[in-house]
Amino acid sequence: MLKCLSASLLIVAALGFSPALAESRISSVQGSGAGSGSELPPYLQCVPYARDVSGIQIYGDAHTWWGQAEGRYERGREPKVGAVMAFRPTGNMVLGHVAAVSKVIDKRTVLLDHANWSPIDGRRGQIERGVKAVDVSPNNDWSQVRVWYAPLGNLGTTAWPVEGFIYGKGAAPRRPQIAAAPAPRPVAPDPAPARVQASREFSQAFASLDSAPKARPATAAVQRTQAQPARVAQRPVVRTAARSTDPLDAVVRRYDN
Repeated sequence: MLKCLSASLLIVAALGFSPALAESRISSVQGSGAGSGSELPPYLQCVPYARDVSGIQIYGDAHTWWGQAEGRYERGREPKVGAVMAFRPTGNMVLGHVAAVSKVIDKRTVLLDHANWSPIDGRRGQIERGVKAVDVSPNNDWSQVRVWYAPLGNLGTTAWPVEGFIYGKGAAPRRPQIAAAPAPRPVAPDPAPARVQASREFSQAFASLDSAPKARPATAAVQRTQAQPARVAQRPVVRTAARSTDPLDAVVRRYDN
């Protein structure tokens, strides 16, 4: 019997299950052949399966996961692949439920991988992969969801309350505080060189040179003008005829002018 169990563990572990998960699964399968009148066999619970597929190392009933994750793992309201959806205990689900998010379809739809949700072929503890879950909360905050239920072949009619999502990367480690070096002080620019105050005698000695008008160099045209004497235009001498002393002639000349 031990050899059969060990061989079965090796086979199931080769299919991708952890040893603890495989042992639970084998117990369910072996117990299914028990005779009538025997107790129901143990079946796969949602907790070990969610822990196995998500890597989140939390133990205990599903309804304790949300509280245990505080300070150890990041939590939030946004679905992400690999996160665990933590259900609140309610009604017949007194221990709560946990399911791993395998795909995000849109803002209000995800696919889940979980165990022990829908009875399949009349058996509990079954694994379901890629089943739909829809956010039906009024504020679209994933506080209520409807989940695919195999006996109906559709979403279940119950709006299940949800605490939120636990993210598998773990809480961000606190960085040690390192004393920072003081900021360098701004260096003042070098002062301008001091001006040397000249003595009064030195200033007066050169004051006359600055005030004296500087002679401009004569241009070639000016030099040429200075070299040649200016020519003065002379008016032609107009020789006037001797005025007549005739009185009549004087009268005529007056009117002509």
